[in-house]
Amino acid sequence: MKNNGVIIIGGGLAGLTAAIHLSKIGIEVTLVEKNDFPKHKVCGEYISNEVLPYLSWLDIDIPLLKPQSISNFLFSTESGKTISGNLPLGGFGISRYEFDYLLYKKALENKCKIIKDIVTDINFSNDEFDVNLSEGKVLKANIVIGAFGKRSTIDQKLNRDFILKKSPWLAVKGHFNGDFPSDLVGLYNFKGGYCGVSNVENNILNICYLADYATFKKYKNTDHYEKAVLYKNPLLKSIFENATPIFDKPLTISQISFSEKNCVENHILMIGDTAGLIHPLCGNGMAMAIHGAKIVSELIPEYFSGAITRETFEKNYIKQWTKNFSSRLKTGRLLSRLLQNKNLSEGIMDIFGVFPYLLPKIIQKTHGKTLTI
Repeated sequence: MKNNGVIIIGGGLAGLTAAIHLSKIGIEVTLVEKNDFPKHKVCGEYISNEVLPYLSWLDIDIPLLKPQSISNFLFSTESGKTISGNLPLGGFGISRYEFDYLLYKKALENKCKIIKDIVTDINFSNDEFDVNLSEGKVLKANIVIGAFGKRSTIDQKLNRDFILKKSPWLAVKGHFNGDFPSDLVGLYNFKGGYCGVSNVENNILNICYLADYATFKKYKNTDHYEKAVLYKNPLLKSIFENATPIFDKPLTISQISFSEKNCVENHILMIGDTAGLIHPLCGNGMAMAIHGAKIVSELIPEYFSGAITRETFEKNYIKQWTKNFSSRLKTGRLLSRLLQNKNLSEGIMDIFGVFPYLLPKIIQKTHGKTLTI
């Protein structure tokens, strides 16, 4: 029997979900997170219903948060031409502020040890990890799960390939009071980016957009950029002009990379955005983070039982991760390239107008099947 301690680095959606799952099946978990809970995060805040059975098995009471049910989808080109349809599985809108906090409280209830600290380095030798924290503290475990988000100093320490490439993307997110169809998630194209709009709990409107930094930096601030660029899309202009900001200032994150990543690095098992980031226009990043946590958590007991070696364990994880997510990520990258070309996006809209049944099929390519337990 191997040491059954697991250290999870990062207390976002993926990290907390894995902590809850592992603690539920009797595995000792220590989670290290540098921020306090609750906390707003840059995110589209839409989750596909595919994860609901799994969340129910984890005893996560989603209805407690009064999420917004979402069943319809709309896409708009820069000129304002639209196409809409039903989401194959549907989903719900919930803020990361509320959802992550609910998961955090559940992890504590499950007796997970949660440490507020910064991981400075991770070393692996003699089949064991040393996780170095601030002030010289060291944690030891047989398994480390990396859930530290889109971009981290840990990625630099590990010399991961994607971190060496400069990314042109910047994301901006804000909450608003405004009138927007409660059952709709909208994606609006503009020059150099696209914007997602949908409701979360308490009739709050979440607006989150991805922008090309080369274009963005020409303007003094987000307000000037939005009026000069996003407002060229007449639908986006109307949404912004009729919405009142709740945040004092929007949240931003830069250097967002959609490059391919390895889901195992130096024997660390990566989940969520740390393993691979799908383009926000696909609207499935949150569900993928939850699903990734499920995959790794289900494989760990077999390794701890001594039934398989670490090498086999890691190969099994890579195989499962690739099977479930590789195609979705590739589809997301392809869609982004196509829809960022103005002429191509207009042509695609015309095709959808003639063959409307194609739209749900493309949505399905970036989403998974309902998770079974």
